[in-house]
Amino acid sequence: MDINCTDKELLLLEKIAASAAKLGVPAYLVGGFVRDKLLGRPTKDADIVCVGDGIALANEVARQFDPSPTVSFFKTFGTAHIKVNLGNGKEDDFFDVEFVGARKESYRFESRNPEVEPGTIEDDQNRRDFTINTLAISLNKGDYGTLVDPFNGQQHLEEKLIKTPLEPDQTFSDDPLRMMRAIRFASQLQFVIDEKTLQSIARNAKRISIISQERITDELNKIILSPEPSIGFDLLYKTGLLQIIFPPMVDLAGAEYKDGHGHKDNFYHTLQVLDNIALKTNDLWLRWAAILHDIAKPATKRFEEGHGWTFHGHEAVGGRMVPKIFGKLKLPQNEKMRLVRKLVELHLRPISLTKENITDSAIRRLLFDAGEDFESLMMLCEADITSKNRQKVKRYLENFQLVRQRCKEVEESDHIRNWQPPLSGDMIMSLFGLPPSKPVGILKDALKDAILDGIIPNTYEAALEFVTAKAKEIGISQQ
Repeated sequence: MDINCTDKELLLLEKIAASAAKLGVPAYLVGGFVRDKLLGRPTKDADIVCVGDGIALANEVARQFDPSPTVSFFKTFGTAHIKVNLGNGKEDDFFDVEFVGARKESYRFESRNPEVEPGTIEDDQNRRDFTINTLAISLNKGDYGTLVDPFNGQQHLEEKLIKTPLEPDQTFSDDPLRMMRAIRFASQLQFVIDEKTLQSIARNAKRISIISQERITDELNKIILSPEPSIGFDLLYKTGLLQIIFPPMVDLAGAEYKDGHGHKDNFYHTLQVLDNIALKTNDLWLRWAAILHDIAKPATKRFEEGHGWTFHGHEAVGGRMVPKIFGKLKLPQNEKMRLVRKLVELHLRPISLTKENITDSAIRRLLFDAGEDFESLMMLCEADITSKNRQKVKRYLENFQLVRQRCKEVEESDHIRNWQPPLSGDMIMSLFGLPPSKPVGILKDALKDAILDGIIPNTYEAALEFVTAKAKEIGISQQ
């Protein structure tokens, strides 16, 4: 077998081959496992195609292990899945294997759910999305380990080429999600999409509308998590897919000039910020913050005579857009969304601190508002420097370093991150006999501002004295 398998993987394949022989069904290792092994990429799962009953083969393979893994199966689709322990039972020792009977597929235009009937290994390879995923290795006695490559998939791997095995219009019409998968593979592997295949994606882009939002977003997230996500987004934009699946991002594209004043193309600026942050973190949500940090610039764009283009308040408007965008894309409406919103709303704050004499008050407010996400915010701000002027980049990074240093000094003395004022809302209500109400909020905010601005020290006694005076000022007496 001319692929770089570990000893444990080879033992697993031998058990599958023996099980297939016992049942008298030809079996093949196909798709992503073969592709990734040839590319030298790690993989933790494998797909097995047999010319026969895939569920029966899964059950037979499961019996070769002690204890036998549970077989999950879907009778309607003729597929089965097991998770086998190739080591000492640690999470990294488990390997996923999926079994399916070889099949032919035919599609109706309005659906991506195929009509399926049994087929040969050749039929199964014909129905696959790209030549690099049609590669199969025989697990049969007569030609065990032989590569079955009817569409030159191995050559296309070497050429770093994404190409469909059949006419691309048919491949993409059958299953339009394959258009996004083509772009995802190009972005993940940094491959080029064959010109004929690329033109077909542009031609069939509207077909993506029959795909569920969840499936589209799953592919989009995989593009975002690729080593250089701009490759994928540029392809999505140029093929017209992005205009359908994520219009607010397309609105960023283009530069406008008036009276000699121009602004940068915020779409390609955003892609550069995304690539910059991708160099520092694999966190999907920080990458989403990079995508959305300037999302409200089209909505806030104004031309001011004698000054040029402005985008005043785009950080606040962008923050308000985040929940709606997450809802539309079926992304989680939880702390992940709130993190992205916070970073979008705060992304100009550290930059503003580099342009003025930094007061302790401004630093305290930044630390308080950023909380435990301060480092993530600074990472986004540093990624936001996309100037081609090296001196300007150097100056900005040095200024950010000063902000970091001042934040460290203030944090060490004031402990502002995740800080709560010494008087809570409940304590204020008890002190003045108030129900939950607007005056309670006024007193809480006034106390917070007084401490963050350095007007009073962060102690219970000072807080009590301040709140008592403030309550008297707005006509509330102590109980």
